[in-house]
Amino acid sequence: MLKDIVDVKPLGEYRLYLRFEDGTEGIVDLAGRLAFRGVFEPLRDPACFALVRVDHELGTIAWPNGADLDPDVLYSQLTGIPITLDSERISA
Repeated sequence: MLKDIVDVKPLGEYRLYLRFEDGTEGIVDLAGRLAFRGVFEPLRDPACFALVRVDHELGTIAWPNGADLDPDVLYSQLTGIPITLDSERISA
């Protein structure tokens, strides 16, 4: 897919508005998708989660503590289009 994220807005309750470079936009709910362990543990705090920003160099979203998420997985979650690797479909 390789679509960069160009805008992000935290909406509360671990939801994010995302806009991708191809104009695809919408809301993803990460509440049930983040394990909140390791580098993601601080994001359990809503104030920390709200510090999300676009990392234009990586084309994805990131937090000040270095946590980031794969833009392809987020695009798949938003659109319902499965990620394909070596002719194998992977559901996000």
